[in-house]
Amino acid sequence: KKGGEKKGSSAIDEVVTREYTANIRKRVRGGGFERRARRTLKEIRTFAVKEMGTPGVHTGTMLNKGVWAEGIRNVPHCICVRLSRQRNKDEDSPNKFYTLVTYVPVATVKNLQTVGTRTN
Repeated sequence: KKGGEKKGSSAIDEVVTREYTANIRKRVRGGGFERRARRTLKEIRTFAVKEMGTPGVHTGTMLNKGVWAEGIRNVPHCICVRLSRQRNKDEDSPNKFYTLVTYVPVATVKNLQTVGTRTN
């Protein structure tokens, strides 16, 4: 950098966990009914990559059950998920971190805010 400025540390180099409410309806509208549940899972993965900045995304089995609970057509309009950026244990991997997506069951998704918890 110019003038001997030090390079700042990136926020992506931290282990962190946050809870998000993802609006599924706006991401899957306009597609066919018979592709809705599969597309929802793909869009949740895309959402996790965008929010956490890691290309590797692992999804939990409860997330799959939560999306598919009402069938292939009737996916929930909003879903509450916990995104956890974790260190990659595989030393051969080019990425230092991956994101673990888990389902958070809630009674209603109204008035939910993003909740962040920092873990070391």
